[in-house]
Amino acid sequence: MQDTEIAYAKINLALHIRSRRPDGYHALESLFAFAQDGDRLDGRGTESGAITLHTDGPFGTQITQDADNLVVKAAAALRSHLGESRGAALHLTKNLPVASGIGGGSADAAATLRLLMRLWDAKIERAKLEELALTIGSDVPACLASTTRLVRGRGELLEDHDLPELAGAPLLLVNPGVALSTGRVFAGWDGMDRGALVADNLKELCVGGRNDLEPAARREAPVIANVLTRLAQCQGQFLSRMSGSGATCFALFETEDTMRAAAQALRAEYPIWWIMETRIRTA
Repeated sequence: MQDTEIAYAKINLALHIRSRRPDGYHALESLFAFAQDGDRLDGRGTESGAITLHTDGPFGTQITQDADNLVVKAAAALRSHLGESRGAALHLTKNLPVASGIGGGSADAAATLRLLMRLWDAKIERAKLEELALTIGSDVPACLASTTRLVRGRGELLEDHDLPELAGAPLLLVNPGVALSTGRVFAGWDGMDRGALVADNLKELCVGGRNDLEPAARREAPVIANVLTRLAQCQGQFLSRMSGSGATCFALFETEDTMRAAAQALRAEYPIWWIMETRIRTA
């Protein structure tokens, strides 16, 4: 039986870094939201026991198809956890840029877990599945549900956090064609705790939210400043920031018409930039 999952693009509406933990990870406070679009994962169960992955799409050639790929890692972790003998033939259409701050690999891994749970007729309680997801990557637990959530710790503390004003909001994702190393960007953080994330409503998020990784990312890729400046100038946008460790930036718009007009203008001005027109996903 063939089945399909969408690996929804993630955006950090805000990303506050509070400290470096004794285990070497950073203690984060972030509000995750997800686009309604992303990568596409197709798959079918097999009796051979092998996990195979083929990739295509605009960015399919930029990722490996071996054990280092998070899709393969997720499949192997789930199979081991279940004691499953069956395998899977997986096909990933990579629509999202690689190493771009919108959770592409983590979203792919989460989609793999969702897909294989169905293909292998498996049942795992939510908390246990999130624990397994954390062993694959810090963002993978939040990507399982792909709904708006407060994320704390290194990604293990999750809290549903619905902001009604965000539901279905037109969303523009822009990447200037730059891949950034998450490790390098985190290493460039200045170590200053600039305060907790407060996001009880959209106004608080817009006024008090920030991305503490932006200065370090801009040092690695100065073009990010240009992207943010242009997004801030777009008519109808009410929030624009860098997502994750960059270099993808986003803008939320009041209407779909203003979002599409902004996308058209940016494509004409910067034809090499990757631009996705989408919306905030609702459950």
